[in-house]
This record gives sequence, structure tokens and C-alpha cells, in this order.
Amino acid sequence: MTERVLTGITTSGTPHLGNYVGAIRPAIAASLEPGVESFFFVADYHALIKCDEPARIERSRLEIAATWLAAGLDPQRVTFYRQSDIVEIPELTWLLTCVTAKGLMNRSHAYKAATDANATAGDDADAGVTMGLFSYPILMAADILMFNAHRVPVGRDQVQHIEMARDMGQRFNHLFGAGRELFVLPQANIDERVAMLPGLDGRKMSKSYDNAIPLFEGGAKGLREALARVVTDSRLPGEPKDADASHLVAIFDAFANDAERAALRADLKAGLGWGDAKHRVGERIERDLGPMRERYANLMAHPERIEAILLDGARKARAVAAPLLRELREAVGLRRMVAVGAELGGAGVSAATGAATLTVKPPIFKQYREADGRFYFKLAAADGRVLLQSAAFDAGREAGQWVARLKAEGAAALAVAGAPVLRSPDVSLEEVAEALATLAAA
Repeated sequence: MTERVLTGITTSGTPHLGNYVGAIRPAIAASLEPGVESFFFVADYHALIKCDEPARIERSRLEIAATWLAAGLDPQRVTFYRQSDIVEIPELTWLLTCVTAKGLMNRSHAYKAATDANATAGDDADAGVTMGLFSYPILMAADILMFNAHRVPVGRDQVQHIEMARDMGQRFNHLFGAGRELFVLPQANIDERVAMLPGLDGRKMSKSYDNAIPLFEGGAKGLREALARVVTDSRLPGEPKDADASHLVAIFDAFANDAERAALRADLKAGLGWGDAKHRVGERIERDLGPMRERYANLMAHPERIEAILLDGARKARAVAAPLLRELREAVGLRRMVAVGAELGGAGVSAATGAATLTVKPPIFKQYREADGRFYFKLAAADGRVLLQSAAFDAGREAGQWVARLKAEGAAALAVAGAPVLRSPDVSLEEVAEALATLAAA
């Protein structure tokens, strides 16, 4: 049986060591396992909850996508996409919102932390709390359930959200499944050793706490400078130190093998100074990060390559999401008011039920030759509107090759420099992508 693994990172800042150790590295490792189908995404809708700086979100989307790829993510092996490119996710969020109890959202750690902080400050309990913050566990559940993920690699602080996703999926199945399991109930996948990497001050490494160690920003020098600021105890060189109580050692453990961990512990017990220990930790981490940093710099210099990869990933993701959403809409009663036939065009009466039937045309490619002797194609919507129109080709085979490419690659093919295809001016890229995804799923 194929097992699906899914995870994402919020695009509200520069990636740090905690992101890599807690989410990126285990997710990439999981994607290499036999029998695993992986979905990894750039969580840009989530970023809007905590960041109102458009330039920062734009930059972070690029940095995080480049980080995934530099760290070894293979876009040919996995489905790698931007959350905001999957139009089915907001709709699923609403369907889940309609079956989720407010009391469940009241227990969300993020919401409780906000209300506790307001109480301490003497403010109204909901001061500064947006509906985005309050209900974002539902959006997170939609991310997971949309692709029926079996496993979700997360830090221990995110386990509650996986449990909430299970609750929502189970509730939806109970209300609308009619004996079917519309949603798989996901499991959190935690590496106990590195699930919550400590930051400079010992708290969980987080952009929110301003205690993070950048993954690539600042290069090797930036890494050394950050490690120099990790809080340690006041024991001097020559004095034995408790490695198991050290935040620095916890960071080292996330990168070292068993022999390296044992050696550092023995040396600290023998009196190794914290300065020398920080140097050793930096060297060990740099061995892993150095090659990745070079790939990252190359990707950041060519954002168009990242864009093409993400658009292709969105096509693959929507080929999965669109059929499921159609099934969910049917399950909750958002159905067509006539039965849908299997053939193109026409209307009639069902012999079995006597109900009126109307067949619905899917999008269709049309290839043709004009009076100038050259060859063309167009993509027409179900209502006959032209979504895409090609330039002229000297040979029909060339036109056919582009039709095949659009069917295989979806909207990502339109991002290719010099693509001989024009989108109609009154048609959005999202509408074209949906039509191509429909054809891919057919």
C-alpha cells in the first residue's frame, strides 16, 4: 500500500536550523522510502496570519522553496507546490469550518497563548486575535486532509494540530461519508531526538522568539557568529560540564552521529571549554550545510526555475485535489440540479428515474489548419470560450507536441520562455490551470 507523507513550512521569515532539522530533513528522508508518495508545500496562506509585510512574504516564499530544493528535495519524485496555488484548499477549509466545534478551536495552543498574554496585560481576552489566528488549525487540517496524508512530520508542539485534523476528518466522515472513508485520519511523525531544536536562549528555535540560527543566511561566518551567542553555563575551561543540560549539545546532536556525540560528551566532562565546543559544533554543522548553501545560492539567482517547478507541482497536486473536492461537494449536497450524463453535449430523460439529464462538456483541445497553410490549436472551455490560443506552426506535428506537453505539464508549460501559446485576455491563469487539471484527471 502506498503511504502519503505531507508537510509544509510557513513563509514568514528566513529558514533556520529548526526548520531544517524538524521538518525539511525528515520529510526529504521520508520521500526516499519505498512505497511513499510525498506532498511538500510552501505554506504562504498561513504566513498571512502572522505577517502583514507583502515584501517579506514574497521573499520568504522564494527562500523557503529554494531551501527545500537545495536540501535535496527531488521535484520529480515528490509533489512540491505553493499552498496558494491550490484553489481547492480554501473551499475545503470552509467545508471543515462548517463541521468544526468552536470549543475545539478554543483549545488551540496558539489561541490560548494569545488570550493568556492578553489577560496578563490586562487587555480584553480577544484583543488582537484575528479569525485567521483563531481558525488556522482548520486551514492546516485542510492542507493535510486535501491529500489524505497518512503521516505528517512535525515538531512536538504541532502534534495538537494533527489531532485536530483527525477530529475534523472523523467528524466529516461520520456526517457525510455514508459508510465511506472520505478522509484518511493522519498520524504525526516525530523524531523524538530533534523534534524541538532549542534556539540561542534555550527556548524552541523560532522566528517569533528571535532566537533562531539561520540555515544559509550569512554563510559559514553567520553560522559561527550565531553559535557564539548560544547561552551556556558559567563553568570555565577545565571544569567538567553537564552535556545533557546544554542547549549547544542538543543542537550538535541534531547533526552528529553516535560516535561524535559520545566524543563531545566525554570531552565536556573532561573540561573542554565552551568556546572550543562551539567551534566544534560549527564545524560539524558546516559539513552538512556547506554543499547545500552553494546549491541554494544558485537557485536564488534563478527564481524562474523555482517558479516553473512550483507550477508543475501545483498541476500534479490539483490533479489529486480536484477529484476529491468534487466528491466532497457531492457528499455535502452541493450537487448539480440535473444528473450529469457521460457523453458530450445533449439533454434527455433518465430511463431509470425519469429525471432530466444534462451532459456537460469538459474542456477540449482543438487542432486545425488555416487558409494560410499553417497549423494551430486552441483550448476551449465547456461553454465554448477560448482559454488558450496557439501561435502558428509550420507542421501539424509541432502543434500536436505542444498539446501533449500542456496535457502532461499543465499550466507550468506556459511559464517556459517563448512558449507559443497565448492566454485569452479575459481568462485567468487559475481558470486555465483548472481546465488543464481537469483534463489530466480525466
